[in-house]
Amino acid sequence: MDITIEQAAEDELKEKPDENNLGFGSIFTDHMLVMAYDDGHWQQPVIKKYQNFSLDPAAMALHYGQAIFEGLKAYRGKDDRIYLFRPQDNLRRMNKSAHRMCMPEINVDEVFAALQELLRLEKAWVPSVSGATLYIRPTMIATEAGLGVRPARQYLFFVILSPVGAYYPEGFNPVTIFVTEKYVRAVPGGVGNAKTAGNYAASIMAAVEAQKLGYTQVLWLDAIERKYVEEVGTMNIFFVIGDEVITPPLSGSILPGLTRDSVLRLTRDWGLNVVERRISIDEVFTAADNGTLREVFGTGTAAVISPVGALSYKGNVCQVNSGKTGELAQRLFDELQEIQYGLRPDPYNWVVKL
Repeated sequence: MDITIEQAAEDELKEKPDENNLGFGSIFTDHMLVMAYDDGHWQQPVIKKYQNFSLDPAAMALHYGQAIFEGLKAYRGKDDRIYLFRPQDNLRRMNKSAHRMCMPEINVDEVFAALQELLRLEKAWVPSVSGATLYIRPTMIATEAGLGVRPARQYLFFVILSPVGAYYPEGFNPVTIFVTEKYVRAVPGGVGNAKTAGNYAASIMAAVEAQKLGYTQVLWLDAIERKYVEEVGTMNIFFVIGDEVITPPLSGSILPGLTRDSVLRLTRDWGLNVVERRISIDEVFTAADNGTLREVFGTGTAAVISPVGALSYKGNVCQVNSGKTGELAQRLFDELQEIQYGLRPDPYNWVVKL
């Protein structure tokens, strides 16, 4: 596939930020990747200066929500090489979201080749400070101008890059989670297993209310009985109860996280008793009361592994592992980070070197 590269002029390049104060998602690199879809075909990808788009006010993404995205990271290893973690799997998952939202699928190999060209051009933006990474955001939106609920005929796929620090201000320290029974995230048969923009819009109200109460994130329960744990707003969730490592199954209303999948592979290979099953919030609190709840942690691209120090539900708060990071969460974090940064062998072929 031909890739057009239109480099920004030297005097248009941005000043690199302080890598010790990156925050998350507020700084963007000099270039982006853009590819248009029209007349049933994807057009030639173009790498160009980071710039605004011009959209018709009737662009269908603005009215009917055909918008999907992905999130992955580039890591700078000690050898100064750039590493990507399961990038093709992210693009394959994007195609699953596209299928669910009646949007055109991308050619994974061709788009990955274009992404690598973008990353080579922006290599200097990959942070070298420990824990900082270059966040990669592939996105697709419907751009056809038209009112009427149907699949659009024109789309725009693009990739932007953002150097980031820790996702949560707590860093790797345990976060606090508010369990909502007032709101639901997704229902069986809906789009909960697609990474579509509307899912995140629907989660904002609960997140705002939780933050006002002093909690970092929201834990969602199932939409039917409002008792079974599903996922956290930005992460899948795991519980260590007794000798079991438990995570809710992919029932169609939960995002199939790649970090979740990686954790399942690692823990099973370590010989741990890992199960994917429905778990009620009452079971979690009962385990906390009887002392068998050993750890809770979230998994996701942004935070990787995020230990949970406390859960709040119906006015009751349970401390998890005395509010400290658990042994398994720490081991998983260390293992994944070392694989992602190229610091240890990768027996799963998850890592791609740029």
